[in-house]
Amino acid sequence: MRNTESLVSPVVEAWATYRTSSQADWPTRRLLRAKGETRVSVVLPARNEEATVGAIVSTIREHLMDRVPLVDELIVVDSRSTDRTVQVARDAGAEVVGQDAMTRGLPRLTGKGDALWAGLAAAEGDVVAFVDADLREFRPHFVTGLLGPLLTDPSVDFVKGFYHRPLISTSGVEADGGGRVTELMARPVLNLFWPELAGFVQPLGGEYAGRREVLARVPFVSGYGVETAMLIDLLELVGLDALAQVDLGERKHRHQDTAALGRMSAQIMLTVWSRLQRRGWANPELLPTPLLTQFRRGGSDALPNLDREIVVSDVSVAERPPLAELRHLLPRRRVTAA
Repeated sequence: MRNTESLVSPVVEAWATYRTSSQADWPTRRLLRAKGETRVSVVLPARNEEATVGAIVSTIREHLMDRVPLVDELIVVDSRSTDRTVQVARDAGAEVVGQDAMTRGLPRLTGKGDALWAGLAAAEGDVVAFVDADLREFRPHFVTGLLGPLLTDPSVDFVKGFYHRPLISTSGVEADGGGRVTELMARPVLNLFWPELAGFVQPLGGEYAGRREVLARVPFVSGYGVETAMLIDLLELVGLDALAQVDLGERKHRHQDTAALGRMSAQIMLTVWSRLQRRGWANPELLPTPLLTQFRRGGSDALPNLDREIVVSDVSVAERPPLAELRHLLPRRRVTAA
């Protein structure tokens, strides 16, 4: 029987050894000494996150801005929230900008990726860190870990966080059960077509940071394919050695149901398909359908003999071109959210 455990790519093994670190390797005082004149921005895309965004903002402001001047700018991008996200974030000490305000004059897009693009457009830092706004029990090392390689090594352009993601259910806690789309969709696809990226533990993780000038040179997919596209595009732009990853410990956040994960997976698949077409690995004239058919048990429209209703979702994704190409069309000043 073939021993597959011995077949790890030497490139992946060397990269994972050389470019992987732990958040404990990057104490705040060390980063402050290395920071010099570098300006650091932290951006949180947020849609209806009033329950968690305040604690995250307060933690960053207290520990990394007031106590130690490591972070220069803290921005929350309001992605059309209908709750008190804007007020909570502002009261906690963040500057809040509107996704639509920052992209005024451009086609209207939806999804997390567009909020990230708007945040990059609003940020003025040389290094920009992105943090999801739904994290619970947030700690400052989620930011310092991402900043460490960027502030201490000029050859690093992008840092991805990874972590344990416990899945809490009625039957108990599964220590690493939270990365279902990663294991079932993203990792197999990346290993198949971009095996150099196989060393990333959490390719879909929402915590990452990069040099602003580099991030401004890649497009942002509007939906849940944004993290997949970013890794692929950065690999082609700056090469594997300019990418790094940091162990951030444990990440706690809300989990989506299986049907939602299916829609997320479909968006990732469409994103991958577009990259395959650009490389000439897929027929450029073949346009995959963006409609995903799923089944929901029961319901008023349940079909005979199925006891389920058919639910069709449009999972299409769009892209913002690289920020560097559109900077001249955007507002000259940040537009704060109302």
